[in-house]
Amino acid sequence: MDRVPILKIGDMLLVSIQIDLQDQSVLALQEDLAEKISTTGASGVVIDISAVEIVDSFIGRMFATIASLSKLFDAETVVVGMRPAVAITLVELGLTLGDVRTALDLERGIKVLGTLTARRNGSTAGPDEGFLPVTG
Repeated sequence: MDRVPILKIGDMLLVSIQIDLQDQSVLALQEDLAEKISTTGASGVVIDISAVEIVDSFIGRMFATIASLSKLFDAETVVVGMRPAVAITLVELGLTLGDVRTALDLERGIKVLGTLTARRNGSTAGPDEGFLPVTG
C-alpha cells in the first residue's frame, strides 16, 4: 500500500495526495497525520487533492474526519485543488466537509490557513507572515 507523504513547511503540514485513494490508504493517512501533528505541533494542515479524480462516500467522509482529527490537535485544515467532478460527486452523495475550509489552489490555501491561525492566536500578523512564499 502506498503512503501519502506529509511534508512540514514552517509550522504547517502539507499533505499532497498523488495516489488513487483506497480505503486502507485513507485510514493510514489519518493515523500518519495525527502522529505528525502530535510530534511537530503544527498549527495548520493543507490537504492538496488536485490529483484526486474520483471520490466515494467513504473517502468523502474521511476528508471531514481528517479535519476534525486535526482540530483535536489544535490545527486548522484547508483542502485545496478540488476538481469540479469531485465537488459534484460530494454534493450528489449529500456529503459536506463540515467546518473544513477550501481554496482553489495551494497558494490561496496557504493564505487562508495563515489568516485562520493568526486569527485563532489573536495575532495582527498578515496572512502571509510565517509561511514560505509560493511562486508560480
